[in-house]
Amino acid sequence: MSFGKVVTLAGERETEIKEIEHKPDIEDDAVFTEVVQTNVCGSEVHFWKGEFPVPNGAVLGHEAVLRVDELGDNVTTDSAGNRVEEGDLVTPVYFQPCGECAGCSNGQFYACEVVKSTGEWMQPHSIPPHFRGTFATHYYINPDQRFYKVPDGVPNHVAAGANCALSQVIFGLDRANLTQGETVLVQGAGGLGLNAIAVAKETGAEVVVVEGAPGRIERAKEFGADHVVDMKEYEDSGERIRRVQEVTGGDGADVGIEVAGIPAAFKEGVSMLRNGARYVEMGNIATELTTEFSPADLTVKRINVKSLLFYQPWYLEKALDFLERNADDYPYDDLLDAKFPLEDAQEALEGSANQEFTRASLIPE
Repeated sequence: MSFGKVVTLAGERETEIKEIEHKPDIEDDAVFTEVVQTNVCGSEVHFWKGEFPVPNGAVLGHEAVLRVDELGDNVTTDSAGNRVEEGDLVTPVYFQPCGECAGCSNGQFYACEVVKSTGEWMQPHSIPPHFRGTFATHYYINPDQRFYKVPDGVPNHVAAGANCALSQVIFGLDRANLTQGETVLVQGAGGLGLNAIAVAKETGAEVVVVEGAPGRIERAKEFGADHVVDMKEYEDSGERIRRVQEVTGGDGADVGIEVAGIPAAFKEGVSMLRNGARYVEMGNIATELTTEFSPADLTVKRINVKSLLFYQPWYLEKALDFLERNADDYPYDDLLDAKFPLEDAQEALEGSANQEFTRASLIPE
């Protein structure tokens, strides 16, 4: 009988369940956990579709709530100094900056060139300690990889996305210096987009959402979007741009955040912003997908672009604090609207790619 299981990438749009025979040895500064709940992020969909270079055999998954199974001999607290014990619920920063590259040397840990945890996570599952992704029964938190206890009162399904979607958008909107009274354009109302709406509303901003999937449009309204531009109603890009300008008084939004993951959305988003606006690009990570774009569109409008892939690691604590204060004010209970057993990860990925639900989660048995 095997010790645990992982879901690995087996080719373009293919996954495979692999059994791990033995529990790995736990380093003194590491933490070994059981996966309680893990989400299907848009990144996993890109990996699964072959739009991002991930080797076959890599373990998928990074958004999760975990239960501490074993603490390394030197571990007594989480990364915020809170005492941690076996059985506690935690969530990890899913990447680990190297601390040595040019980005890290300048304090830009989100710009690390050789992100350790992600690099190891993308290694084949056969390499110890095996449990590198959260599409699994267990997960190994590396020495020096930040992790935080889940606050009491924050449900597992609400905390599960904190270490990616919520941390990412809080960091992104902070970098854009979003302030009260401004207008925010949110392109895409998946997990990232809905969290962006909540963060923007708590900042005191007015929110305009562009989305085409009916279920996601309804979710965006429930999260407090002030205006929704339905791509099925406004089918032409020019029509959508004019509609955004109309609801923003003719000028365009002060801040834009692209979380649709579609290259053409970048070009469209720039046209929806006012002169001198700030634009946060974080949805497009698929290097093989391109779009035709003139840099002059940025220059003429003096758009300040902030492009992000990760976040400063301590933003995960900020995300958990945000949920502890505000989760009851937003329909986070409905954000995860499809649950699958771990063995049905393939079905969850297929449905996510087809936008059949807002966010799917896997529950290991």
